[in-house]
Amino acid sequence: MHSALIIDDDADYRAVIAELLRADGWQVWDADNGERGLELAREHRPRIVVCDLLMPRGNGFQVCRTLRADTQFRATRVVVTTGRAYASDRKTALEAGADEYLIKPFEMPALMEILHRLADHAAAAIDSSPATAAEPGTWLKFWGVRGSIPTPGPSTVQYGGNTSCIELRADGQIIVLDAGTGLRLLGHELTHEFKDQPLQLTLLLSHTHWDHIQGLPFFQPLYHPNNRIRILGYEGARSGLFKVLSSQMESPFFPVGLKELPSNVEIDELRDMDFPLGNVRVQAYFANHPGICVGYRLTTRDGSVAFFPDNEPPNRLQHRQDGAAADEATRRGFAEHESRKFVEFLRGVDVLILDSQYDTEEYVRHEGWGHGCVDDVVKIAIDAGVKQLFLFHHDPDHDDAKVDSMVDYARQLAARSNSALKIEAAREGLVVRLTATKAK
Repeated sequence: MHSALIIDDDADYRAVIAELLRADGWQVWDADNGERGLELAREHRPRIVVCDLLMPRGNGFQVCRTLRADTQFRATRVVVTTGRAYASDRKTALEAGADEYLIKPFEMPALMEILHRLADHAAAAIDSSPATAAEPGTWLKFWGVRGSIPTPGPSTVQYGGNTSCIELRADGQIIVLDAGTGLRLLGHELTHEFKDQPLQLTLLLSHTHWDHIQGLPFFQPLYHPNNRIRILGYEGARSGLFKVLSSQMESPFFPVGLKELPSNVEIDELRDMDFPLGNVRVQAYFANHPGICVGYRLTTRDGSVAFFPDNEPPNRLQHRQDGAAADEATRRGFAEHESRKFVEFLRGVDVLILDSQYDTEEYVRHEGWGHGCVDDVVKIAIDAGVKQLFLFHHDPDHDDAKVDSMVDYARQLAARSNSALKIEAAREGLVVRLTATKAK
């Protein structure tokens, strides 16, 4: 059932919209001011908020900013309505986080069409009540999905603008994949969840390019003395893991050094490519990306997840020629061999999160940059028998509409191959729950 919250100081207007929505099977709440509306939003977490721009006790701009600053509303869609037609107001509302901006009066059928469309988008990303480490089962949550650099703003509200970070809960453990800027939001959520209880978690780093570690200094659990945080990764091409992580927290870049943190932080450079984290089996695999970069396959009692945030399929990048290069046929054969090895590593995984930064045209201009092309990504997932694919590491220049188009194209590719592969784009706030048979 879709749900909506209507916030407007015009009682007649609220009543008309509420009646239409309830007749269409929606669950509806309403409020006559911004402050009360936010209270109801926190209580009921509606999929849609229809909010007037000019209201007492909190205007529409304030409501948008408040909702967008709270991670529990990451999937909520906001429609701002107003009787004023100033272009500057529209721009400000969209920058504050509104998904649509409608000028009164408008046709009710048009409003209903917009609300249904936004609710369908929200349904794919809506998060159920927050899970805890003690909750049985396995689930993951996307906290950062963007590549290269954070891209906040109205054009990335749907999928999010934070860089790489995923939370995985399995067998009572908290495992974090990458420490991009999404880690800051995760830190707030964990601090709220655990309060004064000791927190233990493991952070697995794919590599130390800045978009994958820049959230670490802003991770709140690092600043609580009772917490124990283990950071695992592989030695970099030029520096050890500790040196890289501590360097970004040295003066003049940051006021608190890594050694000064009050929490119990353990940084280990991995040597093995197959190791346990409690009851979770972790397998690492070197990705095709500049420097030392890996992806991980994590096998839990409820299913498996593979995470490759940065990877360029070797069948595209057929090893540029140098003075000792073999002939083209030999190079092609080698690339195909490497591709088969990668497919076998991913064989049968339930959830695959894979670098899909470029479409075909873009990839031609970025060959050798270390990132994936959506055509290859879909083929890899199909060949490996993956159940669910999430396009990841969204290009900083891709707005929500572009990501939507890439998802549509990827699904068309799967359909042409008569594949049952499920395809989505990774979206901040999206929770994926694993069962013994499939992801939901």
